[in-house]
Amino acid sequence: MPRKLPKLTGRPVMITGAASGIGRGLALRLNRLGSPVAIADVDETGLKQTAAALRGRVLTRVLDVRDAAEQRKFADEVRDWLPGPLAAVFNNAGVALSATVLDGDPGDEQWLHDINFHGVVNGTKAFLPILVEQDQGVIVNTSSVFGLAGIPYQSAYCATKFAVRGFTDSLRHELRGTGVSAVAVHPGGIKTNIVRNGRMRQDPEGRSEEEMVKSFDAIAMTTPDKAARIIHQGVEAGRARILVGPDAYVFDALVRIAPTHYYDVLSRIADRLGSQRGQ
Repeated sequence: MPRKLPKLTGRPVMITGAASGIGRGLALRLNRLGSPVAIADVDETGLKQTAAALRGRVLTRVLDVRDAAEQRKFADEVRDWLPGPLAAVFNNAGVALSATVLDGDPGDEQWLHDINFHGVVNGTKAFLPILVEQDQGVIVNTSSVFGLAGIPYQSAYCATKFAVRGFTDSLRHELRGTGVSAVAVHPGGIKTNIVRNGRMRQDPEGRSEEEMVKSFDAIAMTTPDKAARIIHQGVEAGRARILVGPDAYVFDALVRIAPTHYYDVLSRIADRLGSQRGQ
């Protein structure tokens, strides 16, 4: 019997990283379509702003995804709050770091790994029992285009996003034969504050942190609202991997076509785009 496609519209969902960016976009979109939403983020102010824009059944929790015990407590709260089967768990919280392998600070790298990878693992382990008991629902884990390609000065970030990709793919295969599925999301440049809120220690072009933020904002191709729509539609279409934004498709194609030389091509594309912006 073919697997039933996941349905999110009008059904309860849980979203981490909901104070801004893709997480907020998902919360607003799904809530607007009738879904009760449970939202969490370490940013209390941003989380309150998201919650203020929502209607109907909403559960909020200030949460550090690095804390496995707190994730389990939140899962228990969500279980008690649920007005029906939990349709989806969006493990979306993430941060950024730019540094070299040679000089990168181990503390920065641990901070990044604890949030970007272990936060996803903690959320999956906390909420998966609910979905398995229901025998329905989907785990949606946010990776990145940097989970498809290795990029200079992004070794730690790439490592976490490749890890999310591998973890999610393995989970998906473990769930074969059940009503639960797992999806990896690979956003390209999304117009969020991830660079501004990250730890930008070094840049290949010697730019300041503020210059790096402005450069990212200039090349980011996709709004959080559009990203949320793509992710929502991709999940309901039953996709195992969701590429978000035209740049994500470029990354995916280049890695397949030139698996050891894709960065040379990406550099030429970036140089050309930079020249065009300068004209």
